[in-house]
Amino acid sequence: MNNIIDVKNLSVLFGGFKAVDNISFDVKKGEIFGFLGANGAGKTTTIRVLCGIIKPSGGKVFLEGEDVSKSTGILKNTIGYMSQKSTLYKDLTIAENITFSGRLYNMPDDRIEKRQKELFDFIGLKENLSKITGSLPLGIKQMVALCATVLHDPEIIFLDEPTAGVDPETREKFWELIKNMAKLGKTIFVTTHYMDEASYCQRIVLMDKGHIVDFDSPDNLKNSYFPQKPVEIKFKDKTLQNEITAEFEKQNAGYGYVFGDTLRFFINDKAVFEKVIFKYSNNIKQKETEPTLEDVFLKALKTENRK
Repeated sequence: MNNIIDVKNLSVLFGGFKAVDNISFDVKKGEIFGFLGANGAGKTTTIRVLCGIIKPSGGKVFLEGEDVSKSTGILKNTIGYMSQKSTLYKDLTIAENITFSGRLYNMPDDRIEKRQKELFDFIGLKENLSKITGSLPLGIKQMVALCATVLHDPEIIFLDEPTAGVDPETREKFWELIKNMAKLGKTIFVTTHYMDEASYCQRIVLMDKGHIVDFDSPDNLKNSYFPQKPVEIKFKDKTLQNEITAEFEKQNAGYGYVFGDTLRFFINDKAVFEKVIFKYSNNIKQKETEPTLEDVFLKALKTENRK
């Protein structure tokens, strides 16, 4: 895949505060690309630079080889941007919001109506267009906002925390829509602080305090940080839980977290781990498990903070 976005040494300063700190990455044409990090990590600031809303303090942004900093006009018909806060006007009807969005892109009314029908069918929305947008449930409102965002059929779709605050069922449906749009050849750039959502992306950037901690596919990141898979240990005798955890720490075998009757353990030294666990083999059950992106993110931050 060719790069559709190239970011080179991007920095954004607000007074003395560095919101984005000299970051570089690329986005491939047609991929689902994720920015993962806690609130305040710099995700939204970065996305606003890419959309031409904020001017960078340093660095360059290229869209299909063209320098966006020289002219943001090249972005208008190429991108669609759905911000964290609803871009819909709550006092307007659904139809009025859709029409307003289309006219911003000089779309004729017949084309707006045709695209609206196509998108509602694609998304599965059956809402009455005369409904006032402010009266809609959050999940439906986000779906309407997505329609407004892609009404002009952009090549690159920026979604900034699109599922924040919505219920799990709507989140799942929203991601099905994202994957379906990607199948149509669209490039999807999505920010999220939900670790499980990032696994849907082909590549992700891990961000913290304005800088990139790591950048790769979810599977590559998991394999890089956890060459030895985590182990889940269940105790037949719960009184041994503290004893075995203390022994692991004493022998520097690794670290773990207790959830109910299960110890989720991350191995540093396999030989030491097996030596300790052998002593308690009659009182436990253990099995390997897959690392999560939350595991990766926490370990990446620990590694970064030790540098």
